[in-house]
Formats: sequence, structure tokens, C-alpha cells
Amino acid sequence: MRKIVLSVILITILVLSYCSNLFLTNNPTNPAEVSNFNTGDIAWMLVASALVLLMTPGLGFFYGGMVGKKNVISTMLQSFMAMVIVTVLWVIIGFGLSFGPSIGGFIGNPLPNLFFQGVGTGTSWGLAPTIPFLLFALFQAKFAIITPAIVTGAFAERIRFWAYMLFMVLFILFVYAPLAHMTWHPEGILFNLGVLDFAGGTVVHMSAGWAALAGAMFLGKRKIPKANPARITYVLLGTGLLWFGWFGFNAGSAMGANGLAAQALGTTTVAAAAASMAWVFLDKIMGHKLSAMGACIGAVVGLVAITPGAGYVSIPHAITIGIIGSIVSNIMVSKFPKGKIDDALDVFACHGVGGMVGMLLTGVFASKAINPAVVDQGLAFGETKLFTNQLIALVGVSIFAFIMSYLLFFIVNKITPLRVTEEREELGLDISQHGEYL
Repeated sequence: MRKIVLSVILITILVLSYCSNLFLTNNPTNPAEVSNFNTGDIAWMLVASALVLLMTPGLGFFYGGMVGKKNVISTMLQSFMAMVIVTVLWVIIGFGLSFGPSIGGFIGNPLPNLFFQGVGTGTSWGLAPTIPFLLFALFQAKFAIITPAIVTGAFAERIRFWAYMLFMVLFILFVYAPLAHMTWHPEGILFNLGVLDFAGGTVVHMSAGWAALAGAMFLGKRKIPKANPARITYVLLGTGLLWFGWFGFNAGSAMGANGLAAQALGTTTVAAAAASMAWVFLDKIMGHKLSAMGACIGAVVGLVAITPGAGYVSIPHAITIGIIGSIVSNIMVSKFPKGKIDDALDVFACHGVGGMVGMLLTGVFASKAINPAVVDQGLAFGETKLFTNQLIALVGVSIFAFIMSYLLFFIVNKITPLRVTEEREELGLDISQHGEYL
């Protein structure tokens, strides 16, 4: 039955793609609009798009090195398939839901942009006027790709692969797309509230963190004892790729080769370094050894924490954000009730909590001197409105992302079981799900 359903889905996509070529046409190139494009901005955004895509295989290495040896391929493949599935979904309907004409400030109307219709090289997005609309859409696709991939760390070593892919599709449609629209669309409800999220603290990391917590709670604990990490060297490699790719993630969100991109690159660099340093120092204070795993996790938490404020805060404030985010997440990891909730790779404590800390500290340190787009400055500059808005967004997004994600896990489980059997979990997902092994 499952094979029949999958075949029908593939045939439907092929038919719709063919029909779209017959009955729908992209907007023609408009020379007057093309003349506004900046070749330097276009070149940088092409590079930034590639950098953000590189983060997803980097995440695969990061997660793959942390799980047991019997689950490395499955864990890494989950990230790889996010690039495959979400790319197609984004072109068909995801981009329109996220950035199409606003419906009440909550979601976009996908009809004008189905199959990227109207998303051409001769027009531009209003907030990115110097690059083609198509480039903007492809850059945003990379953000959508990595978000469900981040979630996978919470239910590693026990989820059925087909169930994960179904959840990934539903997550993009019903969680990621509404949050992207509300936060980044000029008519989005959070955008109009004045909420600042430069590169995805809310849209990417908070949504993934809360979905991870929902998944860990719904699937329950692993039946087998936790295995030692398969490859610490994979974790180191993955961290390096993530850090490298994050420059496209944050600096690319400036939408051009400009001073704001340089500022975001600088804050990203120092926040990650400061967070890694804080993590290993705190471990030492708590009586633990300075570990490669700790240094890597700390760096990633710093990258997460600085993401919402990368283009709004100063370099010194970025160091503060990295250190605070690292300390809070480290404490959360150590105090998290692992006996009751099996968040396998501490996704909620690192991405969810790190994103929330970053959102709040953006409300503390955001400055007009760094970015004139900051209408209301942070608490550090004597203003309270921005911090209040950030707090409201944090609470609202947390409730929405958790409840909706939990509901999606429930729906997927009704369609096809989420968990593998205990025998297949014992055997390992690499063999039981894919017939492959290291």
C-alpha cells in the first residue's frame, strides 16, 4: 500500500510539473528592473546560498558522529534527504506559503508562485531589491532545508525513515512556512509587531528546538542503552562545516555585499568562539575534562544564539551573547530530565534554548548605530518596547511550534508508525532501514 501511495505522489508531481509548463509562464525579464541589480550583491548571495546549503551535510556529520556506530548512515541520510525533499517542496508550494501575498499576516497565498511561477531573474523581492527574485527564493530554500534536519537529533536511533520524511513535509507546510511568513514577510504579524530576527533565531532554531522536544516526548525513550559516539572526528568536521556555512546563513541575510554583511560575519565569528570557550571553561569548573565534543557543541550554541541579532548588535555584545547562550545551554543540558525525555542529541537544550536566549538578548542589545532598521533599541539603551515584543514573540512561537509539531507527530503516527520495532532498534537503523553499514 505504501508503495502505491508513493508512486501516486511521484506521478502527481510529474504531471503537475508538466502542466505548469503548459499553462503557467514566468514573468518576462524587465530591463528597467534588471538595471537596479548589483552584480556584487548577486555574486555574494550566490556564494551565501551555497554556504547555507553546506550547513546541512555539515549538520549530518555533526549528528552522525554523536550517535552509535549502528546509526551513523541513517542519521546522516536524514539530513541529506532534507536537501532532496524540501527543495522540491519549496519550489512547488513552500516558497509561496512563506513569501506569497499575505493572508491575515499568518501565511502566504501560494497560488501566484506555484512551481516558482513569477519567481524569475528580471524581478526582485521588495526587501532585497539588488538581487533577482529567483536568487532570493533559492537562498531562502536553504533555510527551510536545514530546519527539519535539525529536529532529527532529538529522535535519533529510533525513528522510521519514511515516517520522518512525511513529518518533514508536514512540518515545512504547517510550522516553518507560517513562521517564516509571520517573521520575514513585510505584512507578517511578527514583522509588523517590530520583532527582530535577522537570520532565523525564531523561524529556524526555536521552531526546530520545540519540534525536537515534541518529538522526543511523543516517541519516548530508546529501548537500548545509549551507545558511545561513533566518530568524534565527524563531530569536529561537522562543526567546522557548520561554522563556515553559518557565514552565509548570517552574513547572507544582509541580502547584499555591504557593511551589514561584514558586521554579521564579525558577530557570528566572535559569538561562536566566545561560546565554545565558555562551554569548555564551565565544564572545567564543574569538574569535567576539556572535551572535543564540548568545544564543538559550545561553538554551535554560540552560532545559534547570535543568529537572531547578528545584524543588529555590536561585536562586544556578540561576545556577551555567545557566552550567556553557552552557559544557559550548558546548564540546560546538564539539568535536562534525560530519564523522562530522551532528546538524544540535546536539540532542545542547544537549538531551542540557544535560539530563545538569542531572541531575548537581541531585545537587550539591538542598536540603531549598527543597523538603522532598528526602530526600537534594546534594553541596554534604555528602551523597553523591543524587548517586550521579543518576549511576546518568544512565548507565542514556542506555544505554536510545540503544539503544532506534537499534533503533526500524532497525525504521522496514525498514518504510519513513527518508531521502529525494538528488534530493529537493537539491530540499528543503518541495517534495518537502509540495508547498509559503515
